[in-house]
Amino acid sequence: MKRFIFRGWLALCLLVLVVLLGCSSKSDHANARVERDITLQSQVFFDASGQLTVDQIAQRPDTELQPLDHYQSFALGDGALWLRLNLPPVLPPQDWYVLMDASAFIDRATLYQGDKLGGWIAQQAGDQLPVSQWTIADRSPVFAIAAGADQAALWLRVATGPAALNPRVYVLNETALQHKRHWTYLLLGGYLGFGVLVMFLGWVHLRLYRDRSFGAYVVYVGCMLGFQLSFTGIGALFFWPDWAWWANAAPSVFMLWLTASGIWFVREVCAVSRHSPRLDRYVLAWCAFGFLYPAVYLALLNGPAFLVLSLYGLLSVLLSIGLCLWTWRRGERYAGWMLLGFLPVHLGYPFPALRSAGLLPDSWATQYAVLIGSCIEIPLLLYILHRRAKEFSENQARMRVLDHTDPLTGLTTSLVFRLRLRDAIRRARRYHQHCGLLLVELCNHKEFVLSEGREAGDRALVIAAARLTRVLRDVDTVCRVADTRFAVLVEGPQTPADLKLLAQHMVAKGLEPASVLPGQASLRFRLVSALQPGRVPGMGEEQDEATEANGMLAQLHIALDQMATTDDRKMVQHLWADPEPAPPGLA
Repeated sequence: MKRFIFRGWLALCLLVLVVLLGCSSKSDHANARVERDITLQSQVFFDASGQLTVDQIAQRPDTELQPLDHYQSFALGDGALWLRLNLPPVLPPQDWYVLMDASAFIDRATLYQGDKLGGWIAQQAGDQLPVSQWTIADRSPVFAIAAGADQAALWLRVATGPAALNPRVYVLNETALQHKRHWTYLLLGGYLGFGVLVMFLGWVHLRLYRDRSFGAYVVYVGCMLGFQLSFTGIGALFFWPDWAWWANAAPSVFMLWLTASGIWFVREVCAVSRHSPRLDRYVLAWCAFGFLYPAVYLALLNGPAFLVLSLYGLLSVLLSIGLCLWTWRRGERYAGWMLLGFLPVHLGYPFPALRSAGLLPDSWATQYAVLIGSCIEIPLLLYILHRRAKEFSENQARMRVLDHTDPLTGLTTSLVFRLRLRDAIRRARRYHQHCGLLLVELCNHKEFVLSEGREAGDRALVIAAARLTRVLRDVDTVCRVADTRFAVLVEGPQTPADLKLLAQHMVAKGLEPASVLPGQASLRFRLVSALQPGRVPGMGEEQDEATEANGMLAQLHIALDQMATTDDRKMVQHLWADPEPAPPGLA
């Protein structure tokens, strides 16, 4: 019975799954995306005057129309290009649209459809018209094919300048159009959000490291985002739908600003001024030209002005490569990394540049090559800048620390130690207490140098400093006052018993085997100790703190030298008249 119920339940699940798959396949078939390129099925006519009407074009014989059998570019100037669109012979009965996916290069596009009364239905789009006034507001010209229109009489008029026109026309159904919109908005929205986040991180690094390179980077990323907004048409659709003049000018303006800010960014990172002030002035002039030339370009807006714009972009790419290579050869290590960081955009830049020159047709690569390259470039440049700023910051911190830190052991310098000793003596006098002072010598340092070399001797000194520090408190101070000698200041109330116990611990700590030394050798410490103030034989009670500190260190040095000459086996000596009995077992 249980087996029968299980088999019935399994059969029911399979039946439901088959039904769902069948409904899904029917739904997918009904909503299938259809997109066809009809560019090469069209005929074109070039109107040099740009004044002909659709009626005049439609009345011309077919012999005056040129078949568009391959993708080609047209330099229109003040003229216009007319395309007679030939739709596929059989289109399912649904909503269809005509799409031109080149928003940055189309000034005015108008689709004319013949109606049943002999008139024309006109739809308009293009940068010279605010997006809010387009027939169908979108990031690029989109026209609906009216249900009652004559599909055999479809004329598309396109005017653009001074860039060349490479017509690319698609016919697609509503499902394909919505799918293209959704994916475009998703990807471009993610790109813009990521770019804004990177700009914020760059600003944070600017405030953190005070490095002008991050300021140039933020400007560069901002210009890159502005260029992508205007180039893809997202900016005109969402941010300036009522500003036709800015929608038309923004791609060129942001392209110039992007190029100029990129050269400025390279100048800052590669430190061109450090290697050649004259070249640095030339680079600054080049950047200033890129920031100011948009005013001249928009005033002229002709072929020569566009040629200067294109040459500026191309030469800027070569200039950035040359600056990175030149400064890298002169020792700027991060200039080579900058060249690799810019490489994705440098590889993607030729596609839109050749498209604007009329050498490449409109395609996915001309639309999104720079965008994809910048997705790789922007975070890569930020990481390079972060590593560079972090390294420079660490170097500056090391330089600042060198003023009060021993470069080899990391201990405090003699000057700082003497100041702390003076303050400790003053506090000890004020509160009628004693602080401890020890002078420790690494006896077997010469053996390490003779047997293993200077590097082993330096390593032994570093280990000695670490072990002395380990047996002390945070408030105590260790200082290397000579090549192999360390001074130790023990703060707070100290008794002879405390100081003797500490000396024993130091000697024992040094005798522990060190794995980083040859043969796991140990360190042999010889030390002398004293209590401050007034427990040193021969020194007065009311001396100046600085004089007493210097005198005390001199007395400890003399005592340590005498120990080495008189009794080499003795490791510890205390310079005071012991008022208390020493604990058993202590030296």
